[in-house]
Amino acid sequence: MSKVVLDASAILALLNDETGAAQVQAALPGSIISSVNYSEVVARLSILGMPDVEIHGALDILGLEIIPFDEEQAFQAGALAQATRPHGLSLGDRACLALAQRTDYSALTADKIWQNLNLGVEIQVIR
Repeated sequence: MSKVVLDASAILALLNDETGAAQVQAALPGSIISSVNYSEVVARLSILGMPDVEIHGALDILGLEIIPFDEEQAFQAGALAQATRPHGLSLGDRACLALAQRTDYSALTADKIWQNLNLGVEIQVIR
């Protein structure tokens, strides 16, 4: 599988053993995730009541390379707002896409709406 930037939805599908989990598992070696998307995963698990120590354990075992959300990515994510607005993408979605643009990696997501985007980024939808 090619190198990918993981969206929070893909990680959550893996952790919840949902449809597409095997595709995410196969993509893990060499994949990266924005610190924004990592935070989204932590937030969701925390909201579900998972203790911090368990969240750390669940995510640490995945061996994710977390890429800091820097000024360049922040600008690019903001610049994507106009093109993605009709599709309702969040800041987290745009952070993932901005990192994919920057690295020339594919974006791996569970969000089907991303199939309608034409941003010069390969998008792989897991379900």
